[in-house]
Amino acid sequence: MVSSCLALAVLVFLSGCSSRSQHVAPEPADPADFAAWGCERVDDEIDRVQQRAADVAYAVDERVGNNILALGMGLTVFWPAILALRPDGLEAAELGRLKGRYEALRVASHRQDCPPPRQALSADAAAGLPVAVGDRLHYEDRSDELRGVQRLVLKVDGLLRNELQFLVEPGNEAWLQDRAGNVITAPSGALAWQRLLRRDLALGQLVAGDMRVVGDPLARARLRGQVMAVGPQTVADRRFDVAVIELFGDAQRGEASTRVDGSMVVDRASGVLLRLDLKSAQSPFTLQRRLVRVESPAP
Repeated sequence: MVSSCLALAVLVFLSGCSSRSQHVAPEPADPADFAAWGCERVDDEIDRVQQRAADVAYAVDERVGNNILALGMGLTVFWPAILALRPDGLEAAELGRLKGRYEALRVASHRQDCPPPRQALSADAAAGLPVAVGDRLHYEDRSDELRGVQRLVLKVDGLLRNELQFLVEPGNEAWLQDRAGNVITAPSGALAWQRLLRRDLALGQLVAGDMRVVGDPLARARLRGQVMAVGPQTVADRRFDVAVIELFGDAQRGEASTRVDGSMVVDRASGVLLRLDLKSAQSPFTLQRRLVRVESPAP
């Protein structure tokens, strides 16, 4: 969650912006609508509401050009910072509805004396994913002829409500992604993309976000894309529900900027990357990555 200091900085910064509409007011929702829901269903809906609110807030923030939320917002939502963005029109109305629904869900959770949300996926939910804890995902990377084929092995270390945890072998460095497939944490030098993918990708859906080289603040690409195909596909002897995304944008290195084109294939249920193709005059954004094998732990 955004720290209190960062949140205060966000609000102070935004208070000086006079181009926004007035503060968004939550649209009330009735907690009684959720009285028959179990605690896990309430928790899942709170997650869904917060994720949608974050998506809307980032879109507003990006369009206005402040890029304030990117400084610290992760998988959880700091509502005062979001509402202080003061969006207009349909976005303001949607954030108002989401805030009202969030508050009603919290009341319903309190009335049912629900425990704190369980972070680990339930056994049923985990069984519905194409990967399991202990699986090793073997990738082949090709970036240029001189380097040849490089290997990347990610061991599934945890399946959480909103995240998948991996360990990079050898070395066991942390690799963390959200359930949409955005890379939150990765070793230095790795490509990571944030706010690029969304949950439940649909045919024709548009996406946009940043891709960066971890540890290099100057190597960054701004990408846009569209979902060109969806459906079942077998990759590395596993069955996935894939989304094929065509990508294009610009890579920056200091003041220089070059074109980036490519595509990405991800599993819609887990966010697991199946294929990545990037071409650019900037070498960090030229890469072919393929999932070639999924190795299950020995019984």
